[in-house]
Amino acid sequence: MENSTRIKFPARWSEPLDPDMDARAVDGLLKVAPFTAMNPESFSESMPLSGILKNDSRLQQLEKGDIIVREGDYGGSAFLIVSGEALVSTRSLPPEVLGRGNKERKGWGRAIAQLWRNSNQTEARDYSKTKTPNQDTGTGLRDHSSGTHVFLHDIPRVIPPEHSITLGEGEIFGEISALTRSARSATVVANSKMVVLEIRWQGFRELMLRNEAMGQHIEKRYRENSLQAHLRETEIFRDLPDDVIRKLADRTIFQTFGNYQWSHKFKSTLKKDISQRILNEPLIAEQGDYVDGLVLIRNGFARLSRKHGEGHQTIAYLGKGDTFGFREVVHNWATGQQRPWMLSLRSLGFVDVLKIPVTVLEELVLPQLRESSFPAPLPDLAGDGKARNRRLTPRAKSMEPGLMEFLVENRFINGTQAMMIDLDRCTRCDDCVRACASTHDNNPRFVRHGPVHDHWMIANACMHCLDPVCMIGCPTGAIGRDRETGNVAINDTTCIGCSTCANNCPYHNIQMVQVNDNRGNPIRDSETSLPVIKATKCDLCLEQPFGPACQRACPHDALVRIDISSPDDVMEWTEK
Repeated sequence: MENSTRIKFPARWSEPLDPDMDARAVDGLLKVAPFTAMNPESFSESMPLSGILKNDSRLQQLEKGDIIVREGDYGGSAFLIVSGEALVSTRSLPPEVLGRGNKERKGWGRAIAQLWRNSNQTEARDYSKTKTPNQDTGTGLRDHSSGTHVFLHDIPRVIPPEHSITLGEGEIFGEISALTRSARSATVVANSKMVVLEIRWQGFRELMLRNEAMGQHIEKRYRENSLQAHLRETEIFRDLPDDVIRKLADRTIFQTFGNYQWSHKFKSTLKKDISQRILNEPLIAEQGDYVDGLVLIRNGFARLSRKHGEGHQTIAYLGKGDTFGFREVVHNWATGQQRPWMLSLRSLGFVDVLKIPVTVLEELVLPQLRESSFPAPLPDLAGDGKARNRRLTPRAKSMEPGLMEFLVENRFINGTQAMMIDLDRCTRCDDCVRACASTHDNNPRFVRHGPVHDHWMIANACMHCLDPVCMIGCPTGAIGRDRETGNVAINDTTCIGCSTCANNCPYHNIQMVQVNDNRGNPIRDSETSLPVIKATKCDLCLEQPFGPACQRACPHDALVRIDISSPDDVMEWTEK
């Protein structure tokens, strides 16, 4: 008999959002709107309403002033007000109020002076000169059973009544960001003692599917607000009149593919054979199938591939705002022929798409487009593989296939400011590392090693990602996106060293460090006496007047900070 280790296969609810959510709490929620209006029989036996509440939700007890969600944060949960009242700020709040700090660029004098003013100690901090969260900003930190919250001391001063919207019992917020994996559009604060039910997106989606009224309400809000704006930003629809955009929005289909928490399993998937990885990726459209509509990438990334022998070859990758299938749709409409999909489109991790059916395009869009808006005709598919690839992907140039696979497989396409090093030019002088250290108080914020393809290396430096999964779950908002530059930065003052960001980063580009005083002694927590730990990473020299020091210091032009989400930028650098 075979000797084997047996485990229970992980199921949908193997890890509940709150392990302490008990039957009594669930029974109480079932007596609260909107759950009182839901028919338990409309839910499946494998996913009952009570099971969703028990496994996909948690109750939060909040005090007046607690910040529930911050504008610009990323999160995978929607919120239902069980009791109490919340305020939505209709204007952007200062970064320091949200716990993020407000870094200002140094002048040239201060930038040069730091060369001899830097500390001699590793990770030195002088918190005697640092304002605590409640100084000047009117904020503080408060611990709850659900975690640490930033709170406002004086709500009317920070959020005046004329710049706020009140939400009451039974109202829902945060659902659009949760379902579309986009940044929160506003800050929401508790305006009294509150009980809030947090529902992670998987459970919330199930509630929408099983409760028609709730689903229609949420979908209507999205179609009227976010969807119409998204369609207007799409180049194909840019010149269409408003009434056509509204009709398009009404008939657009929402689809989701892949795993929302893709970053958690990303490293383990790299151990599989590449052909197996591609086959395991959820298909959005398959080469050779009937063309049924235009696909718009709303969030996430997708792989364009074609059949190649027994496997598949990556042709390109698509991200937010890109479209798929327009050439086939136009060709079939203009010629009366029915060409199938020329390429396959697969989900890379998690992708949110919008699909507009062919019949809708033929009725509302194609007759109104100018001839100059039509794509290049579909190519003759005869010839060798490289020639076909060039014709199928209408770019001026095509990226070298091996490099393309390398960037896609490692998900470096997520990076807007990745550190790419040409190892043929690099002499290992480490001027880049020393320059980084000199601008960060003698502490380098990247490591000059990383995955390599041919002579190209992607170093372990924060890539300031399009999909910054590191930001999800930060309890104090210490890690966030800078409003002006889009850089992802950490506020050292409000970082509590919980390691959430470092654990979430699939590229290992965030380090947790023990901090010391200027004499080299470890700084300890005044209550627990434990060493203080902080998260550190590349901030792209946000405070410096000259941009990334690593790139400027390289004497051989071997290093660049590059937007890998743009294939054209990558090709321009690699073909220099």
